[in-house]
Amino acid sequence: MPRKMTPSQIRSAIRQAQNKQKQAIDKYNREVRQHNQKVKQAINSYNNEVRTYNARVRANRQKIAAELRRLQSSTTVRYQVVQTSAIALNSYYERLDSVEDRLENSSYGSEFLDLSERENANSLALSNALESETEESNVEPSDLLRTEIDGMLQKLSPDLSNRWKGALFSLSPQNPDAARHFCTSAREVFVQILDMNAPDEKVLALNPNCEVTSGGQPTRKEKIRYLLSRCGLLTAEAVDFVDEDVKNVLALFRVFNDGTHGSSGKFGLSKLMSIKTRVEDGITYLFSISQNA
Repeated sequence: MPRKMTPSQIRSAIRQAQNKQKQAIDKYNREVRQHNQKVKQAINSYNNEVRTYNARVRANRQKIAAELRRLQSSTTVRYQVVQTSAIALNSYYERLDSVEDRLENSSYGSEFLDLSERENANSLALSNALESETEESNVEPSDLLRTEIDGMLQKLSPDLSNRWKGALFSLSPQNPDAARHFCTSAREVFVQILDMNAPDEKVLALNPNCEVTSGGQPTRKEKIRYLLSRCGLLTAEAVDFVDEDVKNVLALFRVFNDGTHGSSGKFGLSKLMSIKTRVEDGITYLFSISQNA
């Protein structure tokens, strides 16, 4: 038979039950507040990323529109190859942009599209910079030696890092062949990034019927197709844009290596910085694709 509780014991038991209930309610409320705070932080973080991304996209698209208008209004053209290539790349970008929804399904799709947009903007900007008669700039000679891609190249090969440093050291307004020397060294960086990350044997293993050169090696476009396939971005528009982008940079190299421009290599700091930015971002773009493959 249960022991009869005194009134004091009953009041104590009620208080204990009430305290436990209050503690349980407080704990639940804390957990709800913490959950809501985490949700709010996640939403704020996402919204900040969206705002940052949208701001960057708007800036790039405004730059593309402005540079394209400037390019199309040009009356004299000294670097026809560069300008023609820039206009062609912009056309390929418009095709790429038209399939944005398909590409964003890939985990790397948004970053790829963002970098592709920057490549197009840089290409148009460089063409205009080379045609400009003015050299107003806040660029310092030491700015030409600064780079953010050395660590990236070191991951691939110390030799590539050394080639890039050599390319940067050749950039000087006092060097009449600065652009040519820079492009000669930088060209090999592009070639090696493709060859290291899309070796002939792997490209052929994935597609034995791929297009090959007269020497039997997969073409540059097939190597790009291989990398984009591994990124989950294998569309004709993506392959065509990346191939045209590499072609755009290599065309720049050919312009300064053909020796037909005489003193055209005597660029000021502003133009040299534009050349450096175009090539450096192009290397970053190709490296990004290869590392996500």
